[in-house]
Amino acid sequence: MSSPPDGEPRSSHGDGGESAAARAEGSGARVASPRSGRRLIARGSAENPANRFERLAYAEDPEFVDDAPADALPGARAPALPTRYFRDPSRTLLSRNQSPDIGFDVSLNPYRGCSHGCIYCYARPTHEYLGLSAGLDFETHILVKEDAPALLEKALGSPRWEPEVVAVGAVTDPYQPVERTLRITRRCLEVFERFRNPCAIITKSGLVTRDLDVLRRLTDHDAVAVNLSITSLDDRLRRTMEPRASSPSERLRAVEALARAGVPVGVMVAPIVPGLTDHEIPALVAAAAGAGARTVRPIVLRLPHGIADLFEAWLERHHPERRAKVMGRVRALRGGRRNDPRFHTRMRGEGVFAEQIAAMFELACRRAGVNVDPPVLSTAAFRRPGGEQLPLL
Repeated sequence: MSSPPDGEPRSSHGDGGESAAARAEGSGARVASPRSGRRLIARGSAENPANRFERLAYAEDPEFVDDAPADALPGARAPALPTRYFRDPSRTLLSRNQSPDIGFDVSLNPYRGCSHGCIYCYARPTHEYLGLSAGLDFETHILVKEDAPALLEKALGSPRWEPEVVAVGAVTDPYQPVERTLRITRRCLEVFERFRNPCAIITKSGLVTRDLDVLRRLTDHDAVAVNLSITSLDDRLRRTMEPRASSPSERLRAVEALARAGVPVGVMVAPIVPGLTDHEIPALVAAAAGAGARTVRPIVLRLPHGIADLFEAWLERHHPERRAKVMGRVRALRGGRRNDPRFHTRMRGEGVFAEQIAAMFELACRRAGVNVDPPVLSTAAFRRPGGEQLPLL
């Protein structure tokens, strides 16, 4: 595999996924506090909580100090952890979605795990199916689908494939840092271009503008839309909450570049963190509209499975004075719980605060003039290379 790009830690590589570290028996707290309150450089999480599918868990002995690093002092910052990349042996690429809350049926994700390290990421628990942790493992152990372009070409070329929109990056970001070197997402877009099959991209990275040439050609066939996800305009907050994602200003510049090139682009204000970022809604919507976004959509914070513990630990590290308020609002949105997985409400919540967020968002969008002309993707131009374009019915 290729080496990581500049700015990404040097990595070791393997031929397959590794199991999580050896774990000691116990059923105590799922998230252990980092030793001496140390903060890891450019990582969203500072813990590796127990895997919910595993009976054993690793527990650090606070009294074991042999060979402790020189910086292991109260408040000291640990050195940056390396990101390790592994070949994903998956033989299929496209996944089917049956959720009524999501506006697509098919998706692909070139990577499993994400080095952006967003602390709130709802995809973190998926790493537990690999025998890894939803904490640091999720952002430091990345599985790479090197065969994704070939698998996509095989799927789209199959006589059984009925052309439809494919979401790219609905689980993990397709433009996370290593994509700069590996170019797997770009090669998948080139497959979509050859077949003229529509796709919808979601990302937190300005790297998407690298592929403007392919995106323009897809736009000629109404076959692409891009959404930049922006959580906050405060870059200081971004550095701890989304440590390796692009800065808010870089994401807005990407929106401008896409709009200027004629590529349909929108912004997802996601997630809205009640008590922490919800006050930014009017400014975020206005900034998105000013950059050229045609649509702006909200998603309220969700904390499935072990993410709730990780997120609370993050609040305690970085915003202890707001922890009670934020988690109180979360519970108010989720019927007294930290998470409510029910369809139809999980993306927006319920109750007074949910209604306030929805009303604020609607007013901001009306003032900004967005969501009046959303892009409509088309399968009319679909073709199989070497064959004929599908006939119009």
